[in-house]
Amino acid sequence: MLFDIIHDTTYKYEEGVTFCHNIAILKPKDILGQKLDSYELNITPEPASFSERTDYFGNTITRFSIQSYHKELKVIAKSKVNRSFEKERQIESDDKAKALTLNEVCELLKGVDDAVLDARQYQLESVLINKIDDKIKAYAEESFQQDRSVYEASYELMQRIYDDFEFNTEVTNVATPISEVIKNKKGVCQDFAQIAIACLRSVNLPARYVSGYIETLPPPGEEKLIGTDASHAWFSVFIPTFGWVDFDPTNNQKPKNQHIVVAWGRDYYDVAPLKGVLFSSGKSELTVSVDIRPDPSENTLLNLNQQQQQQQQ
Repeated sequence: MLFDIIHDTTYKYEEGVTFCHNIAILKPKDILGQKLDSYELNITPEPASFSERTDYFGNTITRFSIQSYHKELKVIAKSKVNRSFEKERQIESDDKAKALTLNEVCELLKGVDDAVLDARQYQLESVLINKIDDKIKAYAEESFQQDRSVYEASYELMQRIYDDFEFNTEVTNVATPISEVIKNKKGVCQDFAQIAIACLRSVNLPARYVSGYIETLPPPGEEKLIGTDASHAWFSVFIPTFGWVDFDPTNNQKPKNQHIVVAWGRDYYDVAPLKGVLFSSGKSELTVSVDIRPDPSENTLLNLNQQQQQQQQ
């Protein structure tokens, strides 16, 4: 599937801003199963300085500063992404990786190959996933036993979070501690991903936070509304001999074509779409709109090619 994505972020400042310095993480990854065909970032007012680099986790980060007075900041990221779920197919057919138990995985994590060494950093507590208490560990141990498949236990953890937690946009924010989320069992995709990661780390498994987008499909017969899509988050667990495997507890599913990866890190703090500092006083208002639409011309051509291949076979 080829998707056109527009991520529109607008800040309006009551008293205006004289200076701001920002970091944006909005460029989708170019990875197995996902090809970035094009990307552009439009910023208003025009920045006085602008640079792009790859961070420690392999994400593309953009730094920019605006040094003139302004009452509105607008950042629009436009991307074209070609998505296929090759890696997801691989794990489904890799019986050996799916069968590895918690005890076997923990032994393999003592290795020194590059993939294992990189994964170990995701076993540790991080800025927003810290103070992992007994309540979180007990919740994790309902699924994770020493002789049980890590893949099966992770899948079950995803299902349990979906069943046990209420999706509610009014009760949490980016600073809400995981201890409060596990207590109230309410939150949004960010909270559910971080609770899952805390559970996995409590049993010494490497787990990372994945940020991106998910295409939200309208009810049958209804037109898709612009701006109904949003930034999304899910979790990924490292299985030695295979690699990272993704799970989406908000939707109770393994990510496939409709999930588009922008960045990953230890938690939300590492991958926030836009953050920065500014000189101002008074209130500010934030508006975020994300729109994801399949590219009609490219996908029609893709379908025709697939039909021709099937006919030839």
